[in-house]
Parts: sequence; structure tokens; C-alpha cells
Amino acid sequence: MTHLKLSNISKEYSGTTVVQDFNLDVEQGEFISFLGPSGCGKTTTLRMVAGFETPTTGSITINGEDITNNAPNQRNVGMIFQAYALFPNMTVAQNIGFGLRIRKESETVIKDRVAEMLSLIHLENKANSYPYQLSGGQQQRVALARALANQPQVLLLDEPLSALDAKIRVQLRSEIRAIQKKMGITAIFVTHDQEEALSISDRIVVMYEGRMEQVGTPFEVYNFPTTRFVANFVGSLNTADAEVVDPATGLVSMNGVHFESAEGTKDRQKGDKVKIAIRPERFSFASEQRKANVVDSTIENITFLGSVVRIQVKIGQTKFNMDTFNNPFLELPKIGSMEQVTCSREAVLVLDE
Repeated sequence: MTHLKLSNISKEYSGTTVVQDFNLDVEQGEFISFLGPSGCGKTTTLRMVAGFETPTTGSITINGEDITNNAPNQRNVGMIFQAYALFPNMTVAQNIGFGLRIRKESETVIKDRVAEMLSLIHLENKANSYPYQLSGGQQQRVALARALANQPQVLLLDEPLSALDAKIRVQLRSEIRAIQKKMGITAIFVTHDQEEALSISDRIVVMYEGRMEQVGTPFEVYNFPTTRFVANFVGSLNTADAEVVDPATGLVSMNGVHFESAEGTKDRQKGDKVKIAIRPERFSFASEQRKANVVDSTIENITFLGSVVRIQVKIGQTKFNMDTFNNPFLELPKIGSMEQVTCSREAVLVLDE
């Protein structure tokens, strides 16, 4: 059953549309990420769910109840902001219990709920500390506990990890996901970090210029992008101009170099101009395992990236990146040498020019 429903949502400011024709059904306990560049409308959409903005058109319902025009305090929604927004003059325990006091819960209920939240975020020994005495990661945990203390129907997270360093971000996003799963709460997470969205989401909504470009699981969005924007924005991508040679077999030509694609040409005509796109990790050397597409290349450059080695190859007149996992026994070709590289038909995405 749909828990949160956004129907035909749009938002305009002074005649400028910042969100348009947004439709989304979210199931109970789902973790949804809004992913896109700055200014694409993801935070505005989140704020409409929270009640800080009112849609120009459309409706928002939670469990069948229309909350479109309800004030923020009239909808049971918790929100975590990018800047934590903790009260500096309150202890950790007081911050967590603040919403419960506003709701006039009994001191017994508040005490028990605060203790439960402190245990959940593993900060029992910081109950009497003030925000300035905590690290950034600890402050964000407190903000999460405060939002969850009221047992909201939906948890909204607006780029909550952007102010943290890389290692803490990875650790904390895993903790947020684990807590969300444990509590079974429905969550919407706003981010411009594709790795973040791919690693913790049940589904991703990719947004661009106020529109939904694609909705799908991380696997679907990464491996089967439906638009050029999604293909370029999510993950690394090699792209090149090409021309359809045989729509029936998926054969395309890149300045005389032929590739076969599994799909994407059936609705096109011979001679149509297209873009082909291939993820770096989908290439390998033909000497290792030959796949449907085998082409000649010249090794242009080799870059060591830790767990991955990126090899730049020149195919025809176009340069492509090929990623391979690093290992101590990896034998790399010499720069300038000629090598055959290969990829499957499914690896070749055909996009509109």
C-alpha cells in the first residue's frame, strides 16, 4: 500500500517553474533518494513534503490523508537539516526530547524515549554534553535522534552529510540506513552525491531542471539509464558520436569502428545520428575474454586510483577510459602499445544525439 503519495506536484516562484509534473508513490519503510545537481528542485520537493513550501499545483497524501495545505506542525513528518540545527544551550538529552516537550508528553515518556534514542545512536555517555562538545558526526546523530523521537510517519533528510569528511560520511550513511531499516520508517534523502544515493537507497529519483528524469533501483538507474542526463550524471561514462548502420542488429559505426548494441536502435533508421555510451568498467582486454564487440585500440595513458586502475585507450579517433580492479599481480600494457579491447552488446548504450 502506498504510504506517501505525491500527485502532479509543481512549484512556481514569480512565474519560474522549479518543480514540474512530479509524481511519486512511496511504500511504507522505503528509502528513497532524490539525486541531482544543485538547483534541480530536489530540496524544494522535500520542503513541500515537510510543509515549508506549498505546491502551486498537485497534492500530497500520507496514508490516504491529504496534507497538502497543512502547516509543518500539523503533519507528522521529521526533518533533518544540512546544518544540524541543534539548540546550543541545550544538552544532547534536552535536544532529543525537545519535540516531545512541545507535544506536552509526560516526563516519564520523554525520559524513556530519550534513553531509547541515545541507545539507538550509541551516545549514551553524551546525554549531558552540549553540541559544541561533540564532533560533526555526533551532532548529526543527535539531529537524527531528535527527528526520530517523535515517531514521524515520514523522515526527511536534506543533504545531512555534506558538512562531514569523507570517512565519517560513509560510516554515518550506513548507520542512518541501518536505523531506518530497524525502525521501518519511510525516508526521503536528498543528495547530489551519486555514490551516496547508489549505496543506501531502495529507489532513486534522478532530477534535472525540476523534472523527474528516471525512477528506479540503484541497479536500474546505473546500468539502464533512460536519458542522456542520467547516463552522464550517474557514474563515469564514455560517450562518442555514432551513426546507425543496421537498426535490426543494433550495429552502429563510430567513424568506421563498429559496435553492436543489445537495444536502442530498433526504433531508429539507418543513418540516424546517435550517441553511444559505455561505462569504463564494461571494457576489458580481448586477451582475457572475448565478448561480442572486439576493437583495436592504442594505450594512451594509465592512472593508478588505488583499488582501480584507469587505462585510457584510443579507439579510432576517440579516447575511452577502461577501469580494471587493481591487484599486486596485475600486468599492465605499455603506453603506446596496440591492444584489442572488448565489451558486450549490453554494455553499449545508444542515446539520442
